[in-house]
Amino acid sequence: MKAIQVQKVGGPEVLTLVDIPAPKPKPNEAVVKISAAGVNFIDVYFRNGHYPSTLPFTIGQEGSGIVSEVGADVKTFKPGDRVAYTGIRGSYAEYAAVPADRLVLLPPGITEQQAAAAMLQGMTAHYLVHDTYPLKKGETALIHAAAGGVGLLLVQMAKYIGARVIATVGTEEKAKLAREAGADEVILYSQQDFEVETKRLTDGKGVHVVYDGVGKTTFDKDLEVLRPRGYLVLFGASSGPVPPFDLAKLAQKGSLFVTRPTIVHYIAAHEELQKRATEVLAMIATGKLKLRIEHIYPLKEVQQAHRDLEARKTTGKLLLIP
Repeated sequence: MKAIQVQKVGGPEVLTLVDIPAPKPKPNEAVVKISAAGVNFIDVYFRNGHYPSTLPFTIGQEGSGIVSEVGADVKTFKPGDRVAYTGIRGSYAEYAAVPADRLVLLPPGITEQQAAAAMLQGMTAHYLVHDTYPLKKGETALIHAAAGGVGLLLVQMAKYIGARVIATVGTEEKAKLAREAGADEVILYSQQDFEVETKRLTDGKGVHVVYDGVGKTTFDKDLEVLRPRGYLVLFGASSGPVPPFDLAKLAQKGSLFVTRPTIVHYIAAHEELQKRATEVLAMIATGKLKLRIEHIYPLKEVQQAHRDLEARKTTGKLLLIP
């Protein structure tokens, strides 16, 4: 089968199209013929060595497709089932072997491309607003990179809860998308200082929570725009990792909370994975959550997909098709 391997860590140029044997399922696994694979920042972190891994490896953390074969112990799925998953590496390929307890059966009304676009980013947005900081009706949230893949879903989910959303974006085009997703206020950080604007928009009180997938370039000012006992939820680092900082600052700036969650710990239990995925897919099927799939690349154009993602030129979701 065709697959994308990382044989040494580095830039997009290390993503290599190779021919390797198609996987056979272990007793607890199902082999999925991949219809679409999601392109995510976690893939960049594995590719560049920020998340260490044994080389070589097939990259990709999210996929959807059709079960082609099941292991001897698998009773919950059969060949022909439409499924999706995230958190198991190897989706940038024509086939992937996935533990059956990590698979989610797709409901009618959800396409495989929608599922590949929704699993990682949709469940990320879901756990951020429902569990990491359970956002409440009437509270104010600042959402960075609000026109990105997670950002657009975060804005919609926050508005569905009934929160006020202040969004930051880099361009007028992205501002339009954030407003269409429901953002109450949009700050163009390329033209405005988001600290000054956020304080103005909250009459100096600050926000209850900042959802930040950007990291290095936004972190210091995030601490300035939170109200006392506010939450900084740092779920990514698209601009680079946050340097070490003195925890005493959290006391000085109002007994603040900082957390660095990752989806692994919010879908670790089989029941939690199934519940979270079911809720996200149901929101899409009923039109409560609108996905934006910006670009679909053939597998051989994977290097360009990573370049586009890292350049932060993209809005919504990027997919690879084997």
